Amino acid sequence: MSHSGQRLILGFDFGTRRIGVAVGNELTASARALEPLPARDGIPDWPRVARLVEEWQPDLFVVGLPLNMDGSESDMSRRARKFGKRLFGRFGIPCEMADERGSTREAKAIAREAGHRGNYRDEGVDGLAAVLILEAWLAEREGLPSRP
Repeated sequence: MSHSGQRLILGFDFGTRRIGVAVGNELTASARALEPLPARDGIPDWPRVARLVEEWQPDLFVVGLPLNMDGSESDMSRRARKFGKRLFGRFGIPCEMADERGSTREAKAIAREAGHRGNYRDEGVDGLAAVLILEAWLAEREGLPSRP
């Protein structure tokens, strides 16, 4: 599955109603948002996830881990871990968890600065949060400074 000596990665910002998705690669240490996945109580449309996996053929999944600010686990972190385990179980592709504290807040701030108003979910904040999670994970692997 490696693409010209680089790993392709699908990143996810887990949510109970929507799951942000981004695709990135290690060579450029960058990511771009894809269409968010609708979810019902945290359960995505698995056939749609399968289509993403088939289209992108990722070497790795990275799922944002929503820890409390003190680093402790929450109900959402446990649910995100379960989602990561299900990804691995269904597709056999390794899955890593990435600390995502503040990614949604940062995504909303970026959307506001870009002039978006109203319902952030309709304006791609889920995908942007997935990009931020994946780019921070990539930067950490490369020893690059991540966003503040």
